[in-house]
Amino acid sequence: MLAAGVITLVGLWLARGLVGPLAIAAVIVIICYPLGPAIARAGAPRWVGSTGVILLAYVVLAVLALLLTFAITEFVRLVTDLMPQLTRITQDVYAWLGDLGVDGVIGSQISAVFSTSRIVSFITSLSSGVMGVAMAMFFILAYVIFMSIDAARYSRAEQIFGEQIRPVIDRMRSYCASVRRYFVVNATFGVLVAVVDTVALYILDVPAPLVWGVLSFVTNFVPNIGFVLGLVPPAVIALVTNDWVTAVIVVIVYIVANVTLQVLVQPKFISDAVGITLTLSFFSVVFWTFVIGPLGAILAVPLTLLVRALLLEGDPSSTWLRWLSGDDDAVRKKRAH
Repeated sequence: MLAAGVITLVGLWLARGLVGPLAIAAVIVIICYPLGPAIARAGAPRWVGSTGVILLAYVVLAVLALLLTFAITEFVRLVTDLMPQLTRITQDVYAWLGDLGVDGVIGSQISAVFSTSRIVSFITSLSSGVMGVAMAMFFILAYVIFMSIDAARYSRAEQIFGEQIRPVIDRMRSYCASVRRYFVVNATFGVLVAVVDTVALYILDVPAPLVWGVLSFVTNFVPNIGFVLGLVPPAVIALVTNDWVTAVIVVIVYIVANVTLQVLVQPKFISDAVGITLTLSFFSVVFWTFVIGPLGAILAVPLTLLVRALLLEGDPSSTWLRWLSGDDDAVRKKRAH
């Protein structure tokens, strides 16, 4: 089993360019799927419900694409405009480290992080990745169509095969409901965090506050460490364009607002919504990012829930493993039986 698991994970890593878009499309269809049965209950044909799911999924994708396009475009423009200030900051950092007696090699490595060549290389790689994103979006759009049509077909499985497959259907329905609850909670807190960050950065006169608000919203979907990912860029920009006092204030605002919402409050809601421990949530981010790349950070919890549904929830003897993962419903169901 261990060898088979390793081989499977290696296969996922090698095919991460295909697996990532497939997983994104599946999650979006899961989120939008309830619209289809709602339309069917109103008396419309099944194909109308499937079409409604496809259109809603495309609206979600269009909104996400517009947000990311706006954020990337503004970020590239901002960094290009601030190139002279970034160069000056690099020179000042190197001189300051030299005055402190820091080893020249270490100082060069630290200051190289903000070097002009490193920034230009990052922007170039970001721009070259647009074609890859466009290709992934093509696959996602196609997957959404096929999955939405197939979802309507699979909804008749119990009618065709009878009650013996009800446990499997119930597990998949429970999984889909957990995924929807997870993203609803994340999106709600993401909007709150983005509004607070955007208003604070606007008051502090930090350039492009909307860009950092979008970044806060997106990184909120990365459990546990998303706060740090959303903090570093606006803090650095505040240091470059304003002064170190403004940068410190930005850090304090993010710590007070984001840590309160993302670290103290949000995990409790997510734990109650999907039944997963904080340790497993954090580990899943690291694990799935290693397996399928950056998309794994956003899809970490849904993928972990899928593995638990496939490997544990169908085995009555694995109740204690499900409980260890944070699924308290497993214990309640066992006691009820």
